[in-house]
Amino acid sequence: MELIRGTHNLRSRHRNCVLTIGNFDGVHLGHAEVIKSLVEKGKQLDLPVTVMLFEPQPQEHFAGDKAPPRLSRLRDKVQRLSELGVERILCVSFNQRFAQLSHTQFVEQLLVEKLGVQFLVVGDDFCFGKGRQGNFDTLVEAGNRHGFDVVPTASFRVQQQRVSSTLIRQALKSGELEQANAMLGYPYQITGRVRHGRKLGRTIGFPTANIAMNRRVSPLGGVYAVRAFTRQGDCFVGVANVGRRPTVAGTRCQLEVHLFDFTGDLYGQHLRVELLHHLRHEQAFDSLDALQNQISKDAAQAKALLSAS
Repeated sequence: MELIRGTHNLRSRHRNCVLTIGNFDGVHLGHAEVIKSLVEKGKQLDLPVTVMLFEPQPQEHFAGDKAPPRLSRLRDKVQRLSELGVERILCVSFNQRFAQLSHTQFVEQLLVEKLGVQFLVVGDDFCFGKGRQGNFDTLVEAGNRHGFDVVPTASFRVQQQRVSSTLIRQALKSGELEQANAMLGYPYQITGRVRHGRKLGRTIGFPTANIAMNRRVSPLGGVYAVRAFTRQGDCFVGVANVGRRPTVAGTRCQLEVHLFDFTGDLYGQHLRVELLHHLRHEQAFDSLDALQNQISKDAAQAKALLSAS
């Protein structure tokens, strides 16, 4: 899989492809269905399967901290899309200059001249170009002029409900983790490098591996039963907190993972943490003793749930 960072890195060898465009936040089951159909079309036409996505996501550019919390970082999107069979990912830098492109320039300069798109799949609510003047119908008309087909993404449903990143965010925020994971098609995960923290956990008998969220806003918070993987493939289970740690006056959102029956040093290592069960929402305690008592209960509940599953 090839990651192309920025339209300025497109070369003549990148022309002619089957393409889909979107944020692909979370790369959920609906996205997977779109990619599956695109992979089939790519085989039929003997053309590379290409995804165009944006960094930052457009709403983050325009709304900043008021934008919806993102489900996945670019690294996670790339990994998941690659597993689904995508051959090329064009990561467009969504800045003020790109936002000023007219819908005509977007089509003619990017889709036609640089990418040579032969087949395009987008949502029927997709809008693009300065002032969102371009839409699905605009693309169909452009396809008729320039000789490429445009088809809409079909809605994918889980338990009679349409799958969308918005619904997954809502489920995560309300603690409906199983519902969110069902729509994702895999356990919601947080990845990152373990860094040094204040080391308060070890003073109350629960040492933690700390991972910075590196997001403007977190889509979820609370305490979870988790499964963690190192890059070497080692797997551990444990209990984790996602939040700002109000009991110890924390200010930055981060993931703190206590791994059961683990002894060793994870500092500097890359960890992938899957959230399997939501235990409770984050709360402040009057003392470290009260926090220690609650974590003991959380750990016991997590062990019971993980054993049962």
